Amino acid sequence: MSEPNASFLFLDFSSFYDSLNVSYNDTDFIPDPDTVPCDSFSIPDAAAVALSVFYVLIFLLAIPGNLLVGVVIGLSKQPLPPSDLYLLHLAVADLLLAVTLPFWATSVTRGWVFGDAACKVVTVLQELSFYSSILFLTCISMDRYMVIVRAMEARRANRRRVSWALCAAVWAVGALLSTPGLLNSALPSGTSNQTTCRGQYEQGSADEWRLAIRMLRHTLGFLAPLAVMLPCYGVTVRRLLRVRGGFQRQRAMRVIVCVVAAFLLCWTPYHVAVMADTFFRAKIVPYKCPARMAVDRAMLATQSLGLLHSCVNPVLYAFVGEKFRRRLGHIVRKTGLAERTSVARGSRSSMSSEITSTVM
Repeated sequence: MSEPNASFLFLDFSSFYDSLNVSYNDTDFIPDPDTVPCDSFSIPDAAAVALSVFYVLIFLLAIPGNLLVGVVIGLSKQPLPPSDLYLLHLAVADLLLAVTLPFWATSVTRGWVFGDAACKVVTVLQELSFYSSILFLTCISMDRYMVIVRAMEARRANRRRVSWALCAAVWAVGALLSTPGLLNSALPSGTSNQTTCRGQYEQGSADEWRLAIRMLRHTLGFLAPLAVMLPCYGVTVRRLLRVRGGFQRQRAMRVIVCVVAAFLLCWTPYHVAVMADTFFRAKIVPYKCPARMAVDRAMLATQSLGLLHSCVNPVLYAFVGEKFRRRLGHIVRKTGLAERTSVARGSRSSMSSEITSTVM
């Protein structure tokens, strides 16, 4: 048997490789924009400083304002009606949110510098405040519905005992729904040397975890309470317009309606932006990079609007709530602060008159 021809084993494939190299070395190659990953969103330095200052200003307004609301409502000698009890707990929830703002203000410019444990605690407090706020507003809407629309049933029911039980239930549910915040950790950022406080999930199920937490936030933190509040207030307002003397009752409801309206105006844009982001992440809605960047910017801007809600309620009480102003005036007179202020003003006016007479 003859030996195989060696020239057959070493054929010249240079012309074939040249043809391949022409296609790979083509300088006119244009990548498909649908397959190229989007650039990561980063906050410009000037915007980061402005955002940090904004968080600090909200903190400085929210802490004294909500403390004042808590003191005025809590020092009432009469047993608190359910609506006032819910408003008191709502002020506590706003205080919890305000406490977290200095941490986020620092992290915007310097990254997360407070460690892993603080990341978990701050995230849980923020989530607890978020869920408890809207749940207390839902309780307020149901209470107003019972008092005005179901007046006979409300008289028979022990509303005060039920309101305390509902407050305990709201805090328990809020604590349960905020437990996913324990998954947050202080992690190095992929785009800079700073550390960020964000969710840390298992590699294989990260997308599923994020989607589940997002859906929980959308349904239990916004859509379900909204589905209760809007019908309750709609039926209540319609009843007030039909009942004789309803205008007086409607005046008594102004604070409640304004509080709910403020919550919706502050948080609805954020939920819309987050829902758009969820649809993108779940690939329910196709997107391109410009849309992705627009949603990232919208989430940042609307989140700042939502955080502003923590200092809105005390302003509403001061300008809308007549009962709140009467209580505040009673406390001021009881502590003698008004007398000391009037004496100080009187001494200043007498001093100025003496100086005027001396000069003249």
